[in-house]
Amino acid sequence: MTAVEPVPREWAEVRRRVEHVDTDASGVVHFSRYSSWLETAVLENLDRLGAGLDALARANLELAVVELRMLYHAPARFLDHVRVRARVERVGPARVQVSGEISRENPGDVPRCASGSLLLGAVDRSTGAPSLLPENVRTTLKECTARAEG
Repeated sequence: MTAVEPVPREWAEVRRRVEHVDTDASGVVHFSRYSSWLETAVLENLDRLGAGLDALARANLELAVVELRMLYHAPARFLDHVRVRARVERVGPARVQVSGEISRENPGDVPRCASGSLLLGAVDRSTGAPSLLPENVRTTLKECTARAEG
């Protein structure tokens, strides 16, 4: 019997327009919004692949941020259009590390605004105790990693 290689899965780019609520008084995106946009891109992609919060909730699990790292390169501003690209870097028994980049779409601008990574851990919804990721979720995430490496 021959082992079947998992089919790599694509992560979609998430696009948005910078709203007033995203900015400080001078119209520059507040530093906290970049990490929020990265997390949103991750969660939207997980949901699209059937490995998101609903799949985890069925196993009485949720994701908790274990570590967040962000590097800031250039500011985005009110009414800019930005795109968020995220990818799975590593998958462990109970954790997944993702990285991403937020860039402006406006022509003529320095495009990269921020880059960073999130380390997410599975926890029991009832107790908050660390837990293993369900096998189907782990498999889906590993397929995403294979795609990023390919």
